[in-house]
Amino acid sequence: MKPEVSVVIPVFNEVDNIEPLAREIAAALAGRAFEVLYIDDGSTDATAATVLRLREQGVAPLRLLRHSRRSGQSAGVCTGVAHAQADRVVTLDGDGQNDPADIPALLAAFAAGEAAGVRLVMGNRVSRKDTWRRHMQSRIANGVRGWLLNDGTPDTGCGIKLFDRTVFLALPQFDHMHRFLPALFQRHGAQVVSVPVNHRPRQRGQSKYGMFDRLWVGIVDMFGVMWLARRYWPGLAAREE
Repeated sequence: MKPEVSVVIPVFNEVDNIEPLAREIAAALAGRAFEVLYIDDGSTDATAATVLRLREQGVAPLRLLRHSRRSGQSAGVCTGVAHAQADRVVTLDGDGQNDPADIPALLAAFAAGEAAGVRLVMGNRVSRKDTWRRHMQSRIANGVRGWLLNDGTPDTGCGIKLFDRTVFLALPQFDHMHRFLPALFQRHGAQVVSVPVNHRPRQRGQSKYGMFDRLWVGIVDMFGVMWLARRYWPGLAAREE
């Protein structure tokens, strides 16, 4: 049976978060046809072995894709979407801070807006459970992106989102593209909406990002997205005679 939704989760050394997250996803999507794709981005711990064990135990319909070397979160998302079987894809961060219980709300928002052209539903972490430093970094990054890209999205860095797989595959793919999906979808002519989602403190493992990763490394990419938006070629309808 073709799944209704594919859940894509890039992970790097998140062995302690694999099982709790897989079980929460299974509970949130009980009664639906779904699949969970873990993309192991070169982990050096037992991340991959844990996914395989849980698949063997039947915890959830799990799939494991492994990069031969560490390639980054956007590469993980792109790998997962390319291999996903469903038309609708949900992404989650692998650190457990996104709440899988929010997935049904994202699915409902997508269904409600699909006829009007909604192809991306962004989570909006209205009550962040991060350190003040990380919270401030994200606020600065979101503010700069919103000012330069005018994408109308309050929380572009939120890891939980749902989108149309076909549209995603038509987007230009590059490192850090996952930070700019609202602007990229809008460039493609799609509508984007945001819904409030839960956010939880990290309970296990260590963050893989710092200030440099969250803001400064995206400056060049931001100007690249602006360049792409100004030069979008939507294509023309043609009739063969």
